[in-house]
Amino acid sequence: MDKWEMYMEIQQLIKKGFSKSKVAEKLGVSRSTIYRNLKKSPSEMAEWVESLQTRRKKLDTYKELILSWLQEHPDMSAAQVQDWLQERNPSLEIGESTVRAYVRELRHEYKIEKETSPREYEAIPDSPMGEQIQVDFGFTKQRTINNKEVKLSFIAFVLSNSRYKYKEWLDRPFTTEDVIRAHENAFKWFEGIPGELVYDQDSLIVVSENGGDLILTKEFQQYKDTRKLNLRVCRKADPESKGRIENVVGFIKHNFAKHRVFHNIESWNEQGWQWLNRTGNFKIHNTTKKRPVEVFSLEKQHLRPVIQKINVINKYENSISRSVHKDNTIRYLSNRYSLPLGTFSKYETVGVKESEDQHLLIYIPETGELIAKHKIPEGKGHLIKDRNHTRNRSKGIDAFLDTVANQFKNKEAANQYLTTLREKYPRYIRDQLQIILRETKRNSDDLLSVALHECERRKLYSATDFSDIVQYIKRQRQVNDTVNDNAENVTPINSLSSWIMETEAPKREVDTYTVLMEGDSQ
Repeated sequence: MDKWEMYMEIQQLIKKGFSKSKVAEKLGVSRSTIYRNLKKSPSEMAEWVESLQTRRKKLDTYKELILSWLQEHPDMSAAQVQDWLQERNPSLEIGESTVRAYVRELRHEYKIEKETSPREYEAIPDSPMGEQIQVDFGFTKQRTINNKEVKLSFIAFVLSNSRYKYKEWLDRPFTTEDVIRAHENAFKWFEGIPGELVYDQDSLIVVSENGGDLILTKEFQQYKDTRKLNLRVCRKADPESKGRIENVVGFIKHNFAKHRVFHNIESWNEQGWQWLNRTGNFKIHNTTKKRPVEVFSLEKQHLRPVIQKINVINKYENSISRSVHKDNTIRYLSNRYSLPLGTFSKYETVGVKESEDQHLLIYIPETGELIAKHKIPEGKGHLIKDRNHTRNRSKGIDAFLDTVANQFKNKEAANQYLTTLREKYPRYIRDQLQIILRETKRNSDDLLSVALHECERRKLYSATDFSDIVQYIKRQRQVNDTVNDNAENVTPINSLSSWIMETEAPKREVDTYTVLMEGDSQ
């Protein structure tokens, strides 16, 4: 029902003697909507409806971009649309209701149905401030820039009262040592330790419930005693005990990770922490109606301070150590494996362990930090090298940037754009440049120029954004070519855009109804 139809329906129901509350209930709207409509005369309502049809909306600038997201990902939520917009345009200030309404209109206009899978939860009371953190694991399958699929794992933490969150990702399964390290990072993020930590039954932490007397893994029991943690493990089929973290895991999957392209685990984690600050902990919570970051400023005062620093020593099961040679390699089973340049000057030995997928994991024993991962070959006497280990990645960026800029017709504009990328992603500029270079080899000069102009105009400073815009323009041109091929046989009746034809049934002018209403009210 459009606004004018609703206005007429409200007027008719009121004249029939229905109360305002009954009218609101019958039409499925709020009473404030009824009051607003009753305050307007028919002529005022007609002018307002007409102004809505011609008024430019705040998100019209991003209409084509949002529409491309919805068409490619029909299950995309309005909340994720808002997060993606603000990720690409940090200065954009837009309300949640505005984005929801705009996305709803686009879905209706272009007939894009949203897929949903609702789940019911039972309400439980809030814990006191500083009392509880809930912890859980999750995993997602992401597409890489090469359109391959990779499985990622994450651990998430949430303070039960403020809903303030933290998360970490790995591109391999978590070990107990990884879990302990994530706890240390989480306590640093939260600036303290809660009264209790609530977990699901996970083999990385719990060996057995033992009738309520928990038997923990050896490593986690030692960590629990050192940190003096109070643990509680949920019983099976008892999701309500950790409903907060269940929601957080779903929020991370569907708002942050869904449809996002994976490049490498370092940039993925960095994007995740930016998302926490921008959306995860800043967005107003649907239940508390408060921003988690604001409530956290009070709750952190109730946490137990982290006094001592713990060095988490990685004790991989069946792991061994190897000496680092001056050519930055190690020897393992008659083969040599490369390490990042500079490893020899920092470490005398490293730890190694074979993974289940036939890879050799090389890590720093003191911290457990993974520094290299190689496929174990068949045979002996091989030198297995990672090309990223053969050069100093801090050098040659200027030359690389210049090489990429030369692929564009307007080198000066390209240089300015790439320089902005370098300022925004100093740690990942080489990855950014490689993505753009790949696009320049696949596409025409004209298409690249249009994409560069669109990115500058929309202030989209990211290689993935540039790639998205290139693909979007290509799709648009393919649709336009199809429309042009059939132009001789098709006569558009009413064109709203260059690639969509719409036909509308004849409609009577609003003035006709205005005259009738005003005549009836005299």
